[in-house]
Amino acid sequence: MALSFVDDVVLHVTAGDGGDGCASIRREKFKPLAGPDGGNGGDGGNVIVESDPQITTLLAYHRRPHQRAESGGFGMGDYRDGYAGQDLILPVPVGTVVRDADGEMLIDLDQPGMRYTVAQGGIGGLGNNSLASTKRKAPGFALLGTPGWSGDVRLELKTMADVALVGYPSAGKSSLIAAMSAAKPKIADYPFTTLAPNLGVVEAGDVRFTVADVPGLIEGASEGKGLGLDFLRHVERCEALVHVLDCATIEPNRDPISDLETILAELAKYPVAEGKTPLIERPQLVALNKVDVPEAEELAEFVTDDLEQRGFRVFQVSAATRRGLRELTFAMAGLVDEGRAAQRAEAEAEAEQPERIVIRPRSRRREAEFTISRETGPDGEYFRILGEKPERWIAQTMFDNDEAVGYLADRLNRLGIEQELFRAGARAGSAVVIGPGSNERIFDWEPSITSGAEIAAPRGEDLRLSDHSRPTRAEKRVEYYERMDAKAAARAELQAEREAGLWTEDRERTRATSASAAGSTNTTDAAGSAAEDTSDEEGEQR
Repeated sequence: MALSFVDDVVLHVTAGDGGDGCASIRREKFKPLAGPDGGNGGDGGNVIVESDPQITTLLAYHRRPHQRAESGGFGMGDYRDGYAGQDLILPVPVGTVVRDADGEMLIDLDQPGMRYTVAQGGIGGLGNNSLASTKRKAPGFALLGTPGWSGDVRLELKTMADVALVGYPSAGKSSLIAAMSAAKPKIADYPFTTLAPNLGVVEAGDVRFTVADVPGLIEGASEGKGLGLDFLRHVERCEALVHVLDCATIEPNRDPISDLETILAELAKYPVAEGKTPLIERPQLVALNKVDVPEAEELAEFVTDDLEQRGFRVFQVSAATRRGLRELTFAMAGLVDEGRAAQRAEAEAEAEQPERIVIRPRSRRREAEFTISRETGPDGEYFRILGEKPERWIAQTMFDNDEAVGYLADRLNRLGIEQELFRAGARAGSAVVIGPGSNERIFDWEPSITSGAEIAAPRGEDLRLSDHSRPTRAEKRVEYYERMDAKAAARAELQAEREAGLWTEDRERTRATSASAAGSTNTTDAAGSAAEDTSDEEGEQR
């Protein structure tokens, strides 16, 4: 049998990945290195669910559970940014509850037009034009785009109806809704004919409301027996309940009183969301059905007084002859009207209450942007770093580029990770893991991390565009005097050795030349007595 109604489905969603940034250098005539011009990558598309009144089932996602948004485009040279990925919008019925993989409710789409992002798209990487600064004039790297979120979400449909018809299988609920409205549910004489909730629109005077025919309940329905657990969720949103009791049943050990007690017990066991009225405490009516059968009419007369003594309003109805349907529909409309009036009064009270503006000073203590834990694995002890920024930076780094690795080290250091590693007991050479188990990166940590890019130039700088400034006049004067002092000291040492008779004339000339070269590589004074006299005169003048 082909499926036509699905109210529970698991979606495997994947948001779009962010595009990579571009590392490019602009080249012009007479300017082979005119500066960086790499564009940014585009953001990935989100996966969004939207409540649509025109959608009545989750059947489309039962057949296609895998949904993926578009990824962002990569950046290009000449300052061209990549395109942003298009969001994927998934229309769902009004009343759909979105849950995560652990069953926690994320949002209840109980109003038309509501939207919720179930998968966030990745962030596009920055190009080297956006990374340029006064200290990093021409970055030779760009940032990579981050991957979009991927995982499972559960869509659970809860029918939006004002009144729910509940009762045992084959109690005549589908026949009643067909007689009161234009709905045409499947009707047969075997249990569990109704496998999906049926909705019908009913008008009683000036009140228009919807009625839901919930599949039959049996004993143990709240524990998953029969179809009760799967379809009791459709009763949660109803303002009132109508117990449809079969007065013409031929099954042994069954009568309207015992059927009602069983149904009430199952409704009491069913948990509802916090802040919602329990099912057992909601307004309730009793419809004794199939009174067109003589034996059923007699039984209905017999149990009516007992049910009224328990506080129920009782109606003897027949879907075949339409007996009592008018009175029942007007009673249902009265309960719906009272519920809507209470909701309006509550909304007006909330609107009239002035909003209190509370101004709290911002805490000077910044919340921790990362955590460091000490763990032990098969290879020994290591330190794991978790946090949104460090994990995102790891995903954005081009690890085959030394300059990009140096940029990553600077970002981590500015975040204060090195200081916290010291406090946690890390030492040079300790293993450091950044990220969770699925996307982790392992490093051998060294304080003040260096990279190959720093050997040639400071992190993030380009020697081709470095500013080679000339020394000032004062700096030249200091350097000149230092050189002259060194030469004078060398001449004085040679003079003392000559007077002591330690050197011949030829070796003396060679020694003087070597001493002059040692004073300054830029000095080309000739060796000999004339050079020595000149050095002595300069020393006396100073």
